[in-house]
Amino acid sequence: MPEVRIVARNFMDMVAALPASKLDKLYESSFICEAVLRSLPPLAKKYVMQMLFIDSPLGAKSLEEWVLPDGLSKHKVAVDRLLQLRVFLEVSDRKKEASYKMNQRFQTNMQKYLISGGTLPREPMPSNVVGRLPTLAELDAFALEQWECFLLQLINSSQVDKATSFSSSMMRAFQRGLLNSRDNEAPRLTENGFQFLLMETNAQLWYIIREYISSSEERGMDPTELISFLLELSFHTQGQAYNVNTLTDVQRQAIKDLSDLGLVKYQQARKDGWFIPTKLATNLSVSLSDSSSRKEGFVVVETNFRTYAYSTSRLHCEILRLFSRIEYQLPNLIVGAITKESLYNAFENGITAEQIVSFLQQNAHPRVAEKTPSVPENVTDQIRLWETDRNRVDMVQSHLYEDFPSKDLFESCCDFAREYGCLLWEDPKKMRLIVKGELHQQMRDFLRGQR
Repeated sequence: MPEVRIVARNFMDMVAALPASKLDKLYESSFICEAVLRSLPPLAKKYVMQMLFIDSPLGAKSLEEWVLPDGLSKHKVAVDRLLQLRVFLEVSDRKKEASYKMNQRFQTNMQKYLISGGTLPREPMPSNVVGRLPTLAELDAFALEQWECFLLQLINSSQVDKATSFSSSMMRAFQRGLLNSRDNEAPRLTENGFQFLLMETNAQLWYIIREYISSSEERGMDPTELISFLLELSFHTQGQAYNVNTLTDVQRQAIKDLSDLGLVKYQQARKDGWFIPTKLATNLSVSLSDSSSRKEGFVVVETNFRTYAYSTSRLHCEILRLFSRIEYQLPNLIVGAITKESLYNAFENGITAEQIVSFLQQNAHPRVAEKTPSVPENVTDQIRLWETDRNRVDMVQSHLYEDFPSKDLFESCCDFAREYGCLLWEDPKKMRLIVKGELHQQMRDFLRGQR
């Protein structure tokens, strides 16, 4: 079975895909400029800082001299990223040689930011207005509960106690590519859907936010304004309250949607309303590989393939059910076992051994996470072996051709199938050949033409 991978692109991939005019408009905000700078590879950051106060173009060859010969591959990656994000603009000099010039809006705003600092368009509300605010621990619990509630509704709405306020069309947009429904059948997870559930929270969040922004125009919202606001939101202080009266109509609607996802906690008083960013919101501009935002693990795997998940979450139970057999569930403990049959079901649904091993390692309980390895080697090795056992033979639809009247016709058919890359096997002595099923109709037409 071909391996399918679902990619969670971050904000900068969406920013880079914007038209040049909208991208330049984004750079009017110094906070967007800083978010872009944070996301760049280390070498690209160095180029930006060195060229920040250079107004004239710099030749591509001169820029290449800034790195040692063994760093040319990293140099190319850095320059390509800067060009994608229009931080660097490619220009030609009189000798028609390539040169790079910094985007003027980006350059101007970054200079102002470094010299005088930046200020958010809104300040936190005073404590005498909002009263008691939730603690960071309470905010983290709220964000986790909202996010798990959303994911449960996404994959199985029948198990949700409290549904989100997203419209059915919006949920369908989120489920696009993750669920597949047939006539008179309940929706089922696709290969992408299974892989999505095994992702880290940050990766899942970016995937959902990407779908949210991609479908924004259908709801009458400007995607550029949404991206700008979401990146700006990552610079707000976690746990502080901000007045919703400082927001535009698009931003107010976004805040209500983000509250359903657990990115902010929205509260409405008699006169004023405010939103409080959670850790999910302030982590929006961090890297996917940033380990500081990873949640505490809950799974213990024993050498006898039994799993113990110390969790009260139904979502965790559903995820473990993807690749293990759940034996019983207590109020704060889920006991299961990794079996050959449960893993074969997982492989059949498009989940790979590496994804299962990675999930178990990333979510290892703190008591075992400190050990090396956190998941017993005999378990990880067996998971990989069972996957290779299953992949020893690839099933390919094919057709057998035999009883050729002449050697010339047999060889011409072999050549015809070989040209299309569809020849699987040939036996010149008995004049038999096997071709891929996709070529069957063309092969029949070819044979008719040879008569």
